[in-house]
Amino acid sequence: MEMTADLAAILDKPEFDVESYKQVKEAAFATSESLNRFVELLSRLQRSAESGGSQGAAQAIKLGLGYLLIGDTSQALDWLEKAGPSALREFHIGIALRDLRRYSDAATRFEAAVGKGWDRLDCDCQRAECLLLSGDIDGASRLLDAHRAAGASSAIWQYARGRVLHEQGQLDAAIEAYEAALAIDCDHALAMFHLAYLLDLHGSDERARELYYRCTELPFVHSHALMNLAVILEDRAEYEKATACLRRVLAVNPNNARARLYLKDVLAAQNMYIDEVQLKAQEKRDAVMDIPVTDFELSVRSRNCLKKMNINTLGDLLRITEAELLSYKNFGETSLREIKAMLAQKGLSLGQNADRREVVSSGEPIEAAAMFPDANPELLSRPVTALELSVRSRKCLQRLGINTVGELAARSEQELLESRNFGQTSLKEIKSQLASLGLGLRGGN
Repeated sequence: MEMTADLAAILDKPEFDVESYKQVKEAAFATSESLNRFVELLSRLQRSAESGGSQGAAQAIKLGLGYLLIGDTSQALDWLEKAGPSALREFHIGIALRDLRRYSDAATRFEAAVGKGWDRLDCDCQRAECLLLSGDIDGASRLLDAHRAAGASSAIWQYARGRVLHEQGQLDAAIEAYEAALAIDCDHALAMFHLAYLLDLHGSDERARELYYRCTELPFVHSHALMNLAVILEDRAEYEKATACLRRVLAVNPNNARARLYLKDVLAAQNMYIDEVQLKAQEKRDAVMDIPVTDFELSVRSRNCLKKMNINTLGDLLRITEAELLSYKNFGETSLREIKAMLAQKGLSLGQNADRREVVSSGEPIEAAAMFPDANPELLSRPVTALELSVRSRKCLQRLGINTVGELAARSEQELLESRNFGQTSLKEIKSQLASLGLGLRGGN
């Protein structure tokens, strides 16, 4: 109750400054009750502002910053534009525009914030992130390099540097930069989230989970941290904890489509009966299918032919027919008999899994450029890491060896769904990202 009173008192202040904003952020996200109360107070404040109260500009800055906190960026921008001129207003208009992907406009506002007294290093780090998000990695790097002397002891600079290094593919250096940011400011939410994300993406699941948990304990929680933590918890069958994370996201933003989709999947998984015996049998079969053909006693000619045909495992052999093998140059009846005999000893036969093919086995990649002749070649060569995908989707693409947008668009729905842990949620997410680029999966309508 005391926290509620403090929250109302802060919002009632006639003058709203940077310190007031920090106080609101801490008070509003202290508990689920205080968050609900904060949303109620914002609604009440909006009704007062729309009724034509005498404190229109003062109410507008509070509403703009408040809606920015709960993730309603468009409404936040509308109210911030109505607020009186100040460094606080310009800086957070820049934040809103950046979140709305209006990067050039955002950079202009950050520069305007400097003119009104906001910290130059802070604003240039924000401008660097705008350049990075718009694809100008070199420009972002140059802007940060101009502040290297002062930036080394700044958490925001180390965080921005980590973002650039990540996009440049210097993952170890990016991790060091995020760690440096947290050494300066142990509660730097963005550095904490991006470090967790990078570690999660590259196999350090336990450390990533620890950092995501730390993110959720901060007064203002990055929603993606909660969603990524939910994915990890779901994979560990900790369904109740995963559900709690997603409900926290939806408490702030009920219309978050990704959180709603994830919650639906978690609830479905929670109620799903898993036959452990069947699961272990499947895992055993998968292990057998992954045995390399080089482990079998075959002639040099047979091995070379299989290698040139991109047949590397026992599973690959079971997905190809006799006719396809014989159609390959230098592959004759002798090699065919040799392979059939080897498989027969194991109770297997050529082509028995021909209906479960994962990719075209010709060894030649499908040309996305031919599938999308009107698409920009630079778009097709863009790395999939540039897409806004969940950790689970990125890991699945990594396992499939899909590195570019073009390679992703060249795959079919069925090929993706056959990958371990790749479900309808990831499929919808990827189709949505491709659609935003004017692309789709192979064979899609």
